[in-house]
Amino acid sequence: MPSTPTRPPLEHGHSQAEIDTRLAQPPGRGDLRDIVYGAIDGSITTFAIVAGVAGAGLSPFVIVALGVANVLADGFSMAAGNYSATKAELDDIKRLRAVEERHIKVDPEGERRELRSILAQKGLSGHTLDDAVDQLAANRETWIKTMLEGEYGLASVDPHPMRAALVTFGAFLVAGFIPLLPFLIGATSAFSASIVLTLAGFFGIGTLKSRWSLSPWWRSGLETLAIGSVAAGIAFGVGSLFHI
Repeated sequence: MPSTPTRPPLEHGHSQAEIDTRLAQPPGRGDLRDIVYGAIDGSITTFAIVAGVAGAGLSPFVIVALGVANVLADGFSMAAGNYSATKAELDDIKRLRAVEERHIKVDPEGERRELRSILAQKGLSGHTLDDAVDQLAANRETWIKTMLEGEYGLASVDPHPMRAALVTFGAFLVAGFIPLLPFLIGATSAFSASIVLTLAGFFGIGTLKSRWSLSPWWRSGLETLAIGSVAAGIAFGVGSLFHI
């Protein structure tokens, strides 16, 4: 008898219990954006300082002092900036939600026409479309969420400004201290070791990023490595112009 073909493993299960649990706790945009954003910037800016100061021929103590100051100050600045940006995004979502609530209250028939158009664009028609409009419009919160998604392209899960800030700061700190490690432990040929660790860090960030993309791990790693290498090369070249 011919063997039954083996079904490839899926990313998640499809039992009713698994579906209910997954839909009840949607992940939203997650932390990937903030991790990659913080880690890449932490590696690049810290190594830029290390390369620039080393290129200028200054002492390892100066490198450590400026590097640590950059990690803490720039990391906090990035976290604060990401918090403010995410907070502005959240405020805009709240504003649009208030707009839809007011429109539903003042002009419910107009909003029903918009809801009908949104559902029609999703492929519903005829009695199915009529029933869907009636059922969604019967629940005010569901109606508003559908309008926010269909009319403004907003996700159903609100962003979290403080979480975004903390994740960005943590990723910046971890990645930002990598170029400083050889100087902190007093390693011989500290600058050469810093180059190797930083490049490895760039490649590692890229391979981590590939877990959430269709690109192979090596391509994503090399792409991030190339971006970081260009930035590091520019910093070292500028620093060399001021060699003491």
